[in-house]
Amino acid sequence: MPRRREFLIGMAALLGAPALARAAARQGEPLRLAAAWQTGQAYRVGVLEVDGAGATRIAAALDVPTRAHGLLRLPGGGLLAVARRPGDWLLRWGGTEGPGKGGATAWRWIEPGRAFAGHALASADGATLYTAEIDLESGAGLIGVRDGATLEKRAEWPTHGLDPHMLAWDELHPGALIVANGGVPTQPETGRMKRDLERMDSSLVRLDARGGALLGQWRLADPRLSLRHLAWNGARLGIALQAEHDAAEARHKAPVLALFDGQGLRTVDAPRPLAGYGGSIAPFAAGFAIGCPRARGVAVFGAEGFRALLGLEDACPLASAHGRLWAGGSGRLMAVSPGAGSPIQGQVPEIRLDNHWIAL
Repeated sequence: MPRRREFLIGMAALLGAPALARAAARQGEPLRLAAAWQTGQAYRVGVLEVDGAGATRIAAALDVPTRAHGLLRLPGGGLLAVARRPGDWLLRWGGTEGPGKGGATAWRWIEPGRAFAGHALASADGATLYTAEIDLESGAGLIGVRDGATLEKRAEWPTHGLDPHMLAWDELHPGALIVANGGVPTQPETGRMKRDLERMDSSLVRLDARGGALLGQWRLADPRLSLRHLAWNGARLGIALQAEHDAAEARHKAPVLALFDGQGLRTVDAPRPLAGYGGSIAPFAAGFAIGCPRARGVAVFGAEGFRALLGLEDACPLASAHGRLWAGGSGRLMAVSPGAGSPIQGQVPEIRLDNHWIAL
């Protein structure tokens, strides 16, 4: 767990300048975050509102059958939620007024022999959705191409790997998708149980969004690092990693961040162990922040490399909004800014947050 002195030194190095007015209060309205969480035995997606003092309340919620994972703000308004892998449902909630404020709600159960892999992406006009999926018989990764209104599948494209996870539009190659193939072999009868890790084959692929043609594929030197979550910061793509080494010590010391510049992949080391598990990623200042629940904090990387580990128990969901990074943990919220002298600290309702939230 980060020591108090280490935390304060990290904060000073990261934040530095005089305090600014709190971002949410400056905007005059609470910050709204779409999130997924668990309360008791119930799973929900919904909207959290955060005021200028960091106090958080549930503004809207909807029960879902199982744990949700990826959340997507749709171009026409509303929210798309995807079941945690291996998932069997997809939800579009809310219309142009946004989730929790009316509008059309649609569900879609996955087709036979397929499973959702946790994330989705929308075209600029919202007419087409792309979902990461798994062929349950072969384990091969797929992109499901779906109608944005009905959620019905139009086509399938191979991801040229196993265990696809997050998708993103390619900022360096307009008209292309980037897909993180986590590379972890699984079998239908064992669900999320990992098997035959010596066969891991994680990769980053670029696909033509018009028909799914493979335009490029890249791998890290260490085959036991699984590429999971994606975030662009200018011309650099940050990828949150999860280590799958057999030895606990190797997992503990493994990097949690890789960078892609359009030509190749490289990992970014840290001077302290981060437990080899990046739960989520968000762009921040000139670099990236990684939620590291097993290291009990948020790892912040600047343009020159590792900057700080900001202590937050069970830190995972991250979002960049109003010039701040908003991080959620066990009963707590933290918001930091490169220009603020101290973070906003707040309480989160009695819920167990999932990996991701997004600013609305």
